[in-house]
Amino acid sequence: MAKLKVAGTWGGLIEVELENWTLHMLRDEVAKRSGLDPGSIKLICAGKILKDDGDATLTLAQLGIKENSKILSTRGAAPEEGKSIVDEEERSRRLSRVKAAATALSKRHADGSLPIEDYNIELEDQGGHKVQFGTETDQSAAMMGLLLHTKAKSLIEMEMYSDAVEVLAMAEFVDNLPMMEIDIVWCYFLLRDIKCLSDAGVRLERARKGLERAHGKDLSRLRLLQAGQSPEMALYVRLELLEGVVAYHTGQCDKALNALKSAHAKFLQLQIPDETLSLVMGMGFQEKDAKRALRLNNQDIASSVDFLIEERAKRAQKREEDLQRQKEINEQKRYGVTPMKKAVDMQMLNRLNSIGYARDLAAESLRRNENDFQQALDTLTNPKVNSSIQAYIESRKRKRQEQLVGISVDELVTMGFERGRATSALQAGGNREDIIQRLLQSVPEANPASSANDGVAESSAFGGRESTSNEVDGGVAEQDSEMRDETSDETANRGSTSGDDCEEEEQERDSEIEDDIANEIARVDSLSAYDINLVLEIEAINEYLAMLDASQESG
Repeated sequence: MAKLKVAGTWGGLIEVELENWTLHMLRDEVAKRSGLDPGSIKLICAGKILKDDGDATLTLAQLGIKENSKILSTRGAAPEEGKSIVDEEERSRRLSRVKAAATALSKRHADGSLPIEDYNIELEDQGGHKVQFGTETDQSAAMMGLLLHTKAKSLIEMEMYSDAVEVLAMAEFVDNLPMMEIDIVWCYFLLRDIKCLSDAGVRLERARKGLERAHGKDLSRLRLLQAGQSPEMALYVRLELLEGVVAYHTGQCDKALNALKSAHAKFLQLQIPDETLSLVMGMGFQEKDAKRALRLNNQDIASSVDFLIEERAKRAQKREEDLQRQKEINEQKRYGVTPMKKAVDMQMLNRLNSIGYARDLAAESLRRNENDFQQALDTLTNPKVNSSIQAYIESRKRKRQEQLVGISVDELVTMGFERGRATSALQAGGNREDIIQRLLQSVPEANPASSANDGVAESSAFGGRESTSNEVDGGVAEQDSEMRDETSDETANRGSTSGDDCEEEEQERDSEIEDDIANEIARVDSLSAYDINLVLEIEAINEYLAMLDASQESG
C-alpha cells in the first residue's frame, strides 16, 4: 500500500494500491471523506489536473502518481456557475504559476543565489529580527509558505475565496499550520459551503491545539512573552466564531452559544473609543497605526504612544537596511556568481577588503573559490595567480567599456590604430566618434621621404607601430589571451559565471507573478496578520446568536 498526502476539500493521508486503484476510485474516496459529490471533486497533482482521457482502466501508477505524492482536492465549478472547462483550466494554470513563482522566489532568496530581480526577501520574527533556519531546505520551505500564505490573504481581500483555498492548500505543509487552518475555514464560511462542515471541524480542532501549544492554555505563555500585549486577540475572535458556526450546524447548541459569547466578549475588548483614538491620532499617527497600537496595549495611551514611536524608529532603520542591502545586491551583480551559482559573500568580501585587498580583486577570488575565505586568501597571496586575476579584471572592464561605447580595441586596431593608443582612448571615455577623433588627432605625421605614396606611408605609420606596441605592452595582450583561455576553460569545466556573463545568462522567470507576490509581501509586516477589522465577524456573531435565541424560544 502507498500513502498519498491529500489537501484541499479534505486533508490527511490515504492508503491506496497504485497498481490497482484508478482515478475514479481515488476521486470517490476523497469525495466520501470530504462529504461531497464525486462529480464536484477535481484532483490536482504536480500542478496538473488529473485526467484519465476517457480510459477509466488507467491505474494511478500509469497516471504518474507515486508514493507520498501530494494531491490537491478542489471543488469543480457547478454548471449553474457558468464556468466553462476552458475557464477552469485557465484558473488551474494561473494557480500553478503562483506555486511555481513562490517556489522559485523562495529558492533564490534562501540559498544564497544572486537575486535577479530588484528586491530581496528575508524572514523576520514579530520583533523585526531576521530569522535564519538551520538548513537551506528549511529556510526555503518556510519562505515558500510565507509567500503562498500572503498571496492567499490577498485573494481573500479580493473576495476570490475558492482561489484562496487552493493557494492555502499549497502552503499547508510548510507554513504556520494553526493560522492556515483558520484561514481555510474562514474561506469555507465566506463561500457558505456547508458541504465542508466536517472538514472545517477537524481543521479548527487542529488550529486550537496548535495555538494552545504556542500560546499556552488561556494564553498564559503569550501574555508572558508579549509583556502584556495581545496582538492575537482578533485571531481568537475569528476562531471562536467559526467554532460556534460549526457547533451550531452540527446540533451542538450549548457549545455554539458559549463559543459565540466568548467571541463577542473578545470583540468588545478590541473596540477603541473614538476619544481615545482621536488623542493618539492627534499626536501625528495614522488611524490604522493608532488602532493597532491601542489594541496591542489594551487601550493604554502612554504604552501605545511608546509602541508607535518604537515602531516608527524600527521602520526607519529597516528602510536604511533595505537600501544598504540593495546596494550590496547591485554590487554582487557586478561581480557575478560562483561555479555553484551563488552570489559573492559580502561578509567575506569585507574581511578581505579590510586587510588591504581591492574589492574587485577580492570579489573575483571569492567567486572563483566558492566563497571559501582561506582558499580565496591563498589565491590572492600567490603572485602569479594574483597578477592573472588583475589582468582578467582589467580585460573585463575594457569589455564593459567597449560595450558601452559600441567599439572594441580589436576593431580600432583593424582600422590601423596602435593597440596601446586604442586601449588608452577607450579608457578615456566618450562615444564612438569621440574616440576615433581623439585617435586621429594623436597620430604622428608620416615622413614623406620614407614612402613612395600615401598608402605606403599609412601602412608604415600604423602597421609598423602596432608591432612595437605589442612588444611594449608586455604581455598585457598575452595575459588577456591567457585569461580568455583560462576563463573559457573555467566556464566549461566549473560553470563559473562572471558579472558580464551573468547578465547575458539571466534566468527565465515568471516576472508578472513573482513581482505580484513580492509587492504583496512588501505591503505587510510581522503584525499584519492580526490587523483584522472584524466587520464581517461581528455581523456573523450577531446573526448566529439571534438564530440560537430564536431556536431556544421556539423550543
